[in-house]
Amino acid sequence: MLQTAYYEADLATFCHSSENEVLGELTARHSFALENQQRYAWQQQITILKIALASVITGRIYFEFSIPRMGKRADVVLLIRGVVFVIEFKVGSDTFDHAALEQVHDYALDLKNFHKGSHNATVLPILIATNAENQKSPTYCWADDSVAKPVCAAPSNLTGIIESVLAQTQTFQIDHSQWSRSGYQPTPTIVEAAQALYRNHDVSEIARSGADAENLGRTTDRINELIENAKATSRKAICFVTGVPGAGKTLAGLNIATTRVLGHADEHAVFLSGNGPLVDVLREALARDQAIRENVPKKDAARKVSGFVQNIHHFRDEALRDPKAPVERVVIFDEAQRAWNRDQASKFMRQKRDHADFDMSEPAFLVGAMDRHESWCVIVCLIGGGQEINTGEAGLAEWVTVMGEQFAHWDVHLSSRLDDPDYIWDSETSAALKKVVATKDEALHLSVSMRSFRAESLSEFVGHLIENRPMDARLAYEKIADRYPIELTRDLGTARQWLRDTARGSERFGLIASSGANRLRPEGIFMKSQIDAPVWFLNDRTDVRSSYYLEEVASEFDIQGLELDWAGVCWDADYRYDAGSWKHYSFRGTKWQRSNATERQLFLKNAYRVILTRARQGMVIFVPLGSPTDPTRPCAYYDQTFDYLLSCGLPQLSNGDAGWLGE
Repeated sequence: MLQTAYYEADLATFCHSSENEVLGELTARHSFALENQQRYAWQQQITILKIALASVITGRIYFEFSIPRMGKRADVVLLIRGVVFVIEFKVGSDTFDHAALEQVHDYALDLKNFHKGSHNATVLPILIATNAENQKSPTYCWADDSVAKPVCAAPSNLTGIIESVLAQTQTFQIDHSQWSRSGYQPTPTIVEAAQALYRNHDVSEIARSGADAENLGRTTDRINELIENAKATSRKAICFVTGVPGAGKTLAGLNIATTRVLGHADEHAVFLSGNGPLVDVLREALARDQAIRENVPKKDAARKVSGFVQNIHHFRDEALRDPKAPVERVVIFDEAQRAWNRDQASKFMRQKRDHADFDMSEPAFLVGAMDRHESWCVIVCLIGGGQEINTGEAGLAEWVTVMGEQFAHWDVHLSSRLDDPDYIWDSETSAALKKVVATKDEALHLSVSMRSFRAESLSEFVGHLIENRPMDARLAYEKIADRYPIELTRDLGTARQWLRDTARGSERFGLIASSGANRLRPEGIFMKSQIDAPVWFLNDRTDVRSSYYLEEVASEFDIQGLELDWAGVCWDADYRYDAGSWKHYSFRGTKWQRSNATERQLFLKNAYRVILTRARQGMVIFVPLGSPTDPTRPCAYYDQTFDYLLSCGLPQLSNGDAGWLGE
């Protein structure tokens, strides 16, 4: 586990200690080679704080306070009465740059949201430029959760800021020992989680609560047991893992892969996904992170990462090229239900890969490739419920059928929840499950949602909304409304402004819509224009291609498996509410056409399920007004949908409303 802080002490003890005593403790706990620049920065901070805190009677000081979700440390945290002061120093600077303000704001928000002892505290982020001239007394702008906007300060301002905040706020005394021990319980994005696991952090360091860590740990431990058993007995095994939406199936898969890679290099474990954007984003994020941490060229880091996270189609093509057993003994297939069925795989391989004789489903080929091993191997299939969104996806039935008919010599381990309606939506799958010899295991189901730390009932609400249960949806939203805002608007400009006003620090926001939302074009939303997923998800506010600019819009294919802090969901007439039920349409040529095929209706419903469950903290839903003069966008196509969403309990956002957190 990471150290909470390099140095901590009562303020009186700190003020009476010599600079060398404080510096000695900082240096002793600093695990890297200490550069002169870092030593000088600490010396400056110690000097400034000794002067500023001399008149403050009680409190606690922490140098280099750990922020695990971000993989960083705040320069200084002060705990005085019920106020947490988060201080970031820019030593030698006389200006206050935006990136530094965003960073200290992020630290404050992470403490409020993820540090248990700070949940009810008042939090003030402060940026000190050590060479800045004396600043005017700041005006404090507090959000509803008692986290202020960052204030800029010169060293001479710090005493006054502390005294004025303590005078202006009614707070309760926080016991510093309990606060220090309360623990940091983050809910990372999948990108942050992958980076942490790739740095060899334990999953407990990035789980939001003990239940999350226990849930993930139990599944990981069970699969590791099955892998070790397969290795010891020279058996081949396949495991099917399920989980509620947002439970962390991808995180579980990455956790298993990193556990095997770091502890069993000879197994060449690999995380495979047919989700191209997810693979691209994870690879780029891991390569960037490793290049910075290890000071190596990004192309070298990318080369190493590419062996750990792969596109399932590239794995398939390599197995076709080389008839030998793959080097990998352990493979984790993310969203395995999205593997292609026989028709789709054969069509693609004949047309795009020039394999005229290819005539099998992707599950059949992939299991067959691993079956080339003479001794043991293990396949882990991560199965998502309500996630089928594309033509040609085999679903669960093909995997189960293949195991029963072609690979009966394999050991099959099933999640005990695999026969739930979320995973079984046709009689074919149900029949296939009854034919396969398998062991059911409760540990292969992830039952705790992690995605939204504000609202564990979000998936319940979305399920009711999508399934036309407005009264149930209203009741579900009432449970989360105070923690997870969902607003409605008929104006895209208002939606954009709400996102900008509501997000704080580097919290990521963006616009998303279904891939079939082709009549949002008059609103400036072009769904046929492809986003560059790594750029959209990873680049900062200065890049016009990033999600922050609210210009390029992600579809369900771009964002499945990934997430935003705040989302603007743009609703078109492809999935419209009409005469008391949902109707399914696709826009072809110059008009909308009804989608009557059960499969197409399922894909469209799931597309909206995906885009409505991508936001970690809240969303705004934009439903256009339509146009009385445009036959492809009559007002009636949109009005009934908007009224239905209102009936589900969602409030309408007026044009003048500010962000939810009151900034």
